[in-house]
Amino acid sequence: MTKQEQVMLGHGSGGSMMKRIIDEVFFEAYGSPELAEGNDAAVLSLGRDAADDGAAGADVRLAFSTDSFVVTPHFFPGGDIGRLAVCGTVNDVATSGAVPQWLSVSMILEEGFALDDLKRICASMRAAADEAGVRVVTGDTKVVNRGHGDGIYINTSGVGVLAPGVELGGARCAPGDKVLVTGTLGDHGITIMSCREGLNFQADIQSDAAPLNHLIAAVLEAAPHTRCFRDPTRGGLASTLNELAEQSQTDIYVDEAAVPVKPQVLGACEMLGYDVMQVANEGKMVCVVAADEADAALAAMRASAYGEDAAIIGEVAPVGSDERGPKVFLRTAFGSTRILDMLVGEQLPRIC
Repeated sequence: MTKQEQVMLGHGSGGSMMKRIIDEVFFEAYGSPELAEGNDAAVLSLGRDAADDGAAGADVRLAFSTDSFVVTPHFFPGGDIGRLAVCGTVNDVATSGAVPQWLSVSMILEEGFALDDLKRICASMRAAADEAGVRVVTGDTKVVNRGHGDGIYINTSGVGVLAPGVELGGARCAPGDKVLVTGTLGDHGITIMSCREGLNFQADIQSDAAPLNHLIAAVLEAAPHTRCFRDPTRGGLASTLNELAEQSQTDIYVDEAAVPVKPQVLGACEMLGYDVMQVANEGKMVCVVAADEADAALAAMRASAYGEDAAIIGEVAPVGSDERGPKVFLRTAFGSTRILDMLVGEQLPRIC
């Protein structure tokens, strides 16, 4: 794993170090077929339901996902740790094509954490859940000694129901498919960095944390041959596309000029030395669709409140060389092409 053989911050980055700890520790210890698929939510079959006449009906399937949130600061422009927790889990469940319905919420609180802040976070979670159309139905609370936490950590798990015939996943991407994003990249990561480091950008930058389950449902209705959704959180667009390329054993080409980025975010990345393709997002979705449905999917995204900046940014291609394996390539604004790698190490810890 590393020369030190110990957990490093980079193992939570969403990039190549995180992939290694998942593959070499978690999969090896308890990898199930559902876990090994590598999607944001596990699809679980409950068997076939019974029709009124006693005959077997459709297969009943649930999507299940869990996530933990340790972001600092707890409050930031555009959201807070509570909104982040609800939206993150709702989006992970929705990537499977399921309709998210129920959430659990577990709180790990540090002794001395202000009750007013806790109430504010809970109110934010309720508002986000109402917006997504989900209910918090169970939870847990633990308190740790002062100095043994960071105020508050939140774990949320989500369950959704899949309609018959909905089959999504990174392995379904195929040559000729188009790659879309639902909006501008890097908003969340740069917001957290600017708050944490006390950077005063002249332009307004705020987190993009948002529940995208309604947008995903609209895309699936408009483009029924959608291959997959994936939210480009830790590791950003670059890591997400590399995961999809590996799952589907394809190459992916992205046009840099087509990728939507706010000028102020791009300027901040250039100033800080970040690659915006590797910066975290919390309210955006990558979508791969059949080429003949790309325009319909794009129109559905742009009709949504959270998809007005959506764009078609690239396409899936056959692997160019069996020896090198799947890769992601970026066609730059200068006319050249470079490899777009996964994030290595930790660009910005405690981002979500």
